[in-house]
Amino acid sequence: MGVVLTREQALELLRRYNKEPFHILHGLTVEGVMRWYAREEGYGAEEEYWGQTGLLHDIDFELYPEEHCKKAPELLREAGVEEDMIRSICSHGYGLCSDVKPEHLMEKILFAADELTGLIGAAARMRPSKSVMDMEVSSLKKKFKDKRFAAGCSRDVIKDGADALGWTLEELMEKTILAMRSCEEQVQKEMGEPV
Repeated sequence: MGVVLTREQALELLRRYNKEPFHILHGLTVEGVMRWYAREEGYGAEEEYWGQTGLLHDIDFELYPEEHCKKAPELLREAGVEEDMIRSICSHGYGLCSDVKPEHLMEKILFAADELTGLIGAAARMRPSKSVMDMEVSSLKKKFKDKRFAAGCSRDVIKDGADALGWTLEELMEKTILAMRSCEEQVQKEMGEPV
């Protein structure tokens, strides 16, 4: 799996099509989570690829929400992104806005972790610390069961993602919390927030 863009070029590409701070924050978070998973799952040599796929996965969402995962290939090809990464990016919307099924472990993790990072992020903002550093799986499971909390985060996608990985929901939650802890400070710095 090759990487053509530098990390700076990938971030500039994300910012070209996304102006809302929330979308930039989400891209940076998923990038950091995917980098952690690459190292954790024995794919450290592909960390840059996993990270950039996470960073760019929602490239078309802000400007083209009705064409999410359909407009992305065009935007990514214009920037010189390779076809394997375009395929991986489109696979995160499988069943919702894409018919590209996650096949590689990285694609399955992106599919599962993308929605879950949104739920974890929303839960973290409700905590006194506003952080994932002191979040436990038990408190996240309570938020997961409350369908009104972060209602835009599909519980079905998260469950389907865990199943596709052969992990329990608790395993996916625990790993993704750890992944978000690993990048929280860096993401805050890049967003210009006090650490």
